[in-house]
Amino acid sequence: MRVLNQRAVLDRLRADGPATRPQIARQTGLSKPTVGQALLDLEQHGLVRAIGRTTAGPGRSAVVYEPNPAAGHVLGVDVGRQRIRAAVADLAGRVIARVDERNRCRSAPALVKAVAEVSSRAAAEAGLAPADLVVKVVGLPGVPDRRDGTLRHAPNVPGLERPGLLADLEDALGAELLVENDANLAAVGEQAQGAARGAEVFVCVSVGTGIGMGIVVDGRLFRGAHGAAGEIGYLPWSPGGGHVEAVAAAGSVVALAQEHGLVARSARDVFAAARSGDERALAAVRDEAGRLAFAVASVVAVIDPELVVLGGGIGRSADLLQEPLEAALRRLTPFAPKVVAGELGDGAVLSGAVAMGLRSARDLVFDRRG
Repeated sequence: MRVLNQRAVLDRLRADGPATRPQIARQTGLSKPTVGQALLDLEQHGLVRAIGRTTAGPGRSAVVYEPNPAAGHVLGVDVGRQRIRAAVADLAGRVIARVDERNRCRSAPALVKAVAEVSSRAAAEAGLAPADLVVKVVGLPGVPDRRDGTLRHAPNVPGLERPGLLADLEDALGAELLVENDANLAAVGEQAQGAARGAEVFVCVSVGTGIGMGIVVDGRLFRGAHGAAGEIGYLPWSPGGGHVEAVAAAGSVVALAQEHGLVARSARDVFAAARSGDERALAAVRDEAGRLAFAVASVVAVIDPELVVLGGGIGRSADLLQEPLEAALRRLTPFAPKVVAGELGDGAVLSGAVAMGLRSARDLVFDRRG
């Protein structure tokens, strides 16, 4: 019962913010002496701390308590084709250190070493040892197969599909490691701090070198039976065996522009030309929006999301894609959801990694108290 009381008090502080003993008693239904004992236990274990006293209102002032943000720390890592990013956050979610460097790796061993080095640097900048990190979350472009420790369906980053990669990462980073698909983490990040705050059923479409989708149903990340939910790049595009990723990822935008007579080196160049009013680039953007709409509509028919969040490199041009994408969706389905730009940009995956790590870390520090 004592443990249950501690959990109830700590959950109340985490959910609703700082409070006094009388306030916690009223909101939890526990007696004041019970709350007082729970707060004493939690304070001794370093899980809560006093931050002052009330000053307003009649009667004696009361001590105000909050969860101790320094009771644990989490590490988030985003491994992309171009960059490796790492961040360390306390239990309040405040990022206290961040490292961002170019990804030059061309093999799995080199990648594992680079992730370990970036993570150690982030911990050191936070004034922590790697062992102080309660939970580590690494976002990768692919589907983690925990049965054999392999990352599958990750052709865009060299070396990621090497057998045993997940075990190698755990050896390098330590226990309590979570490896998650990057599109899933982008959805978690947008839900926690971005455009999907408050949304219960939504999808986050990440379009860049590849294309993926994070799906949230009833407020929770939906992975499917094998972790492959949201792998919309594998949706069939033609009876001949083509897939959506081949016709809707960043490379296809350049090809579409060329079909309209515009020579461009990158999708960024195409969107820049469209933003300046180039009709050839605008036509390519409309074509891209139509292809994305096909993939989204396929999911809408099954999931019925209230919101579609555009992310990834191409998602940063949502100001150009939003209107033609919504128009194409209305032509394809009577259940067209609202389309919005992601708010976190290239930080969405990292924010999602930290948010996911916090959910696990907060339970772990309680279970390990004392």
